[in-house]
Amino acid sequence: MSSATSFYEFEPVDKKGEPFPLAPLKGKVVLVVNTASKCGFTPQFEGLEKLYKKLSERYPEDFTILGFPCNQFNSQDPGSNDDIQSFCQLNYGVTFPVLGKLDVNGDKASPVFTWLKEQMPGIMGIKSVKWNFEKFIVGADGKVISRHSSLTKPESLEDSIVKEIEKAKKAKGAEA
Repeated sequence: MSSATSFYEFEPVDKKGEPFPLAPLKGKVVLVVNTASKCGFTPQFEGLEKLYKKLSERYPEDFTILGFPCNQFNSQDPGSNDDIQSFCQLNYGVTFPVLGKLDVNGDKASPVFTWLKEQMPGIMGIKSVKWNFEKFIVGADGKVISRHSSLTKPESLEDSIVKEIEKAKKAKGAEA
């Protein structure tokens, strides 16, 4: 599906293994994060949830976060999808969607991650995800706006996300 022109053309799987079409999110700014339950960056779930709550209150129709569990980095998310969901909710009170476990690199990489990496390669043009909790900001138009390393704290992305939301709202207003 590398012929895709928008993030919203993909259908990754949800926690039950069912297709999760991204098309209904069209028009929203989306923070995409590959997550893991047993990683040094796992406490970022707390920052992600705070960011999600804060921006969802301010912009209920214009923003979401999607967590994509991945076990490719030192097997730091070995549990089942149910285990991962329970962990996120019990330990961090996560309310944003955490989808089904997938690969972000290699021959079995999820098409959505293959596309994200093609649209916004990493440092020095590298087309692989380096570690857990790498983040992509996708604009309301479905284009990748920016890519951020695991070291980037979720709360530091707030201004960039708000800027994209406001830009999209302005564009919508101009169309009306």
